[in-house]
Amino acid sequence: MTDRPASWRFPTMKQIQKLASNLSGDQKPPPAPALGPADDLPVEYWRALLDDSGAEARPSGSGGALRLSQIPQHILRVNCRRCGRAVEIQKVDAVRLYGPDAIWRDVGQRLLNNTCTQRTGRHEEDGCWPSYET
Repeated sequence: MTDRPASWRFPTMKQIQKLASNLSGDQKPPPAPALGPADDLPVEYWRALLDDSGAEARPSGSGGALRLSQIPQHILRVNCRRCGRAVEIQKVDAVRLYGPDAIWRDVGQRLLNNTCTQRTGRHEEDGCWPSYET
């Protein structure tokens, strides 16, 4: 602890007057108030969102949420972010084994779980952490 008074942290009267004169000369309009959770979003936001040309072209979710019949590539790969393994399967084989309507996320998880090396015995920790590539 020091014995210095707290006044050393406060501006002097001269500094306060100088600051006040600077502010009064350069009056800028106050910024718009921040929006809260219950406030409506501005019209410009909705217009920009609806005018986005690529919004409808993008598939919903990640690449793992596509059905096998919707994926254009013929080699499908799923990587494990935990142990670093990579499993590849041809789209033809995946369709033959799981069907054309199977979701790639589920197929990739099954492929990794069939050969998983990270078994701890606890349900929450078992299995691989997939990263999907198509």
